Amino acid sequence: QVLLVESGGGLVQAGDSLRLSCAASGRTVSQYTMGWFRQAPGKEREFVAAISWSGRSTDYADSVKGRFTISRDAAKNTVYLQMNSLKPEDTAVYYCAADHLPVYYSDYNLLREYDSWGQGTQVTVSS
Repeated sequence: QVLLVESGGGLVQAGDSLRLSCAASGRTVSQYTMGWFRQAPGKEREFVAAISWSGRSTDYADSVKGRFTISRDAAKNTVYLQMNSLKPEDTAVYYCAADHLPVYYSDYNLLREYDSWGQGTQVTVSS
């Protein structure tokens, strides 16, 4: 059974930083691509960032490129999302997700690539 638990969300002001964490169990982050997605009220869930199973590749949505950084700690089986220079439009529930295939890095920006999801953590950025 795969369990992903996000933490680190909160209410911040524009320009502030937050670091989200995703603690995984039942799936090893060094064997599976991990992704972060977000969903704002009234909008569809969208891709934010992904890190390959090897840790050597990362990719980002254009809207967060240069501001957000995805990383992982294999020893802790945890994935992080460092968010800097936050904007009000970053307000959303952020979800961690694990790829359904091991040792695979493709279509990382598509929801259908992931079969395990966390419960989400709220990030609210005030102007």
